[in-house]
Amino acid sequence: VKIVVDCAHGASYRVAPSTLTALGAELVPLGCSPNGRNINDRCGATDPDLLRRTVKAVEADVGIALDGDGDRVIMVDSAGATLNGDTLLLVLALARKEAGRLAGPVVGTQISSMALERALQAEGIAFCRAEVGDRQVVAMLREKGGVLGGESSGHILCLDKATTGDGLLVALEVLAVMQARSCSLAELAEDMPHMEQANLSVPSNGDGNLGDPAVEKALRAARRLLGDEGRIVVRPSGTEPVFRIMAEGPDRTRVHRAAEGVAQALRAS
Repeated sequence: VKIVVDCAHGASYRVAPSTLTALGAELVPLGCSPNGRNINDRCGATDPDLLRRTVKAVEADVGIALDGDGDRVIMVDSAGATLNGDTLLLVLALARKEAGRLAGPVVGTQISSMALERALQAEGIAFCRAEVGDRQVVAMLREKGGVLGGESSGHILCLDKATTGDGLLVALEVLAVMQARSCSLAELAEDMPHMEQANLSVPSNGDGNLGDPAVEKALRAARRLLGDEGRIVVRPSGTEPVFRIMAEGPDRTRVHRAAEGVAQALRAS
């Protein structure tokens, strides 16, 4: 198998290439020259565009993007399509269920895709939502007796394998599923239903107010627009002075209208 791995000039720049090579992969390494300043700089799981382009250019079977500290992973199929944390979580959940190794519910977060939730429910797998953050996911997994959880961003926890997120470990687990089923990464991703999603950030500057009547009115309008087939989540960022808006549903136009309507109300609040 031909694999492109992007280590984001970070913690995995030695262990990921050496591990994949030892397992027999034909390897094309990216982001393996850290200089103390280039970590996560237009590369890795936070910016997988270089990985997508390289996978297609060298006709690789799989692309693996890790982030700088190695706890996140995003994967790319041979056509350059990206599999985010939700899709990878589904792949691992279905494989564990098939092998009889899936204890407890799968745990996502408030911004995990409805597509993930529905795909799991269709297979009889319970799904719970924690607050955003891998620490919150771990806490709920322990509370509920689960072993598998994660975030759309690629933080995935396999508590039957490790106590913290490990992007390389998750990538190896996905590669093992591909080998066991003799299928491509794109074929594994087919289990994830399509769902349109819009993500916006609105600066708060300490003035934005989710309790503002105009914002509440915009949220009600967004929920009516999306109906039972969609949803919208608005939350303060835990790392930046912004509000995060996530809207999703089957209709692209409605999803983007809903997100932008709330964004406009927040900007004016």
